[in-house]
Parts: sequence; C-alpha cells; structure tokens
Amino acid sequence: MTIKADHVLDAKGLSCPMPIVKTKKTLDGIEPGQVLEVQATDKGSLADLKAWAGSTGHQYLGTIEEGDTLVHYIRKASANEEKEEVDFANVISNEELEAKIGSENVTILDVREPAEYAFSHIPTAASIPLGELESRLGELNQDHEVYVVCRTGSRSAMAAQLLQDNGFTNVTNVKPGMTAWNGKTESK
Repeated sequence: MTIKADHVLDAKGLSCPMPIVKTKKTLDGIEPGQVLEVQATDKGSLADLKAWAGSTGHQYLGTIEEGDTLVHYIRKASANEEKEEVDFANVISNEELEAKIGSENVTILDVREPAEYAFSHIPTAASIPLGELESRLGELNQDHEVYVVCRTGSRSAMAAQLLQDNGFTNVTNVKPGMTAWNGKTESK
C-alpha cells in the first residue's frame, strides 16, 4: 500500500509525549486537508496519536508497521472540523494519589503500554493500555473512584475523558504521572 503524504515528521527515538508534541507543531504549519506522515518507534504512539487526533478533530487515517517503525498518517482538520484540545479538568497530584492507595472503592488505572507497566508501576494499579481501553471498559467498576495514570499525564487525560464519555462519573487524571512518582513501585 502506498500512501501519499504532503509532509513527513521523523519522531523516531522519541517517547511520550514528544511524538504528539512534534505532531501538533508540524500540523500547525501545514494546510487543512493535507496529510502528515509521522514516523515513530515508540509503540505507545499508536494509541496516543489515534486518541489525540480524535480529540482534536484531525483525522487519524491509519498506521503501517515498517520493521521497528510505526508510520502514522494524519489528515489535518479544516477550521470547522478542528476541536480545541482540552485537558481533563479533574486532576490530582502524585502525592494526593499516594494517600488514596489501598482505600476502598478506589481503582488506579495505568494506561501506559505493557512494557512500561512491567518495568515499574504502582503496586495496586490495573494495566489497560490506552489503545485497548475502549474495548475493555467492562473490566472497570463504574462505582469506584478511578484515578488514571500514565508517564506524564497526557495519555491519562485522554483516557480519563474516554471514561467520562462512557458513563464513568468519578474519574481523575494523575499529574505529573510516573515520571515523577516517588511512591512504592513494583515490576512484573
């Protein structure tokens, strides 16, 4: 399959949130309707870019794997298609989350990729990568307080919005996330 892209962004070697940051910046400089090819090696970029595009009105066209590189295609939205990117309003700090660990009716949801989770995660956290969240909503208890964590707070903001859009009423994004987590962790 050959896809014609109007612009190419090399995001290889970058990890979350940088592929999205670079994609935003590049899309700002191109015309609506044009297609951006984003080359990335971060496996999490698949879920990240797809969710980000959906939340901003840009069209995620698809991804092709070429060896270790994921080649993503995104069509820039026209002015009437574009949505303003909004961070999730309900936020808690790492320290505030640490105090809630072990509380009854609390779910800590880690939406990072399986490899990220395996190396270091909050001991009680459930692992559902962002790209699988919509199809696995039934695994979560809607009556619980759900605290969503990722590496930096970006993916978790998208996940928190997805949960809220699907009827979860007590959802909180954790910032800054695992990059600054000082509490207990475990590996699996």
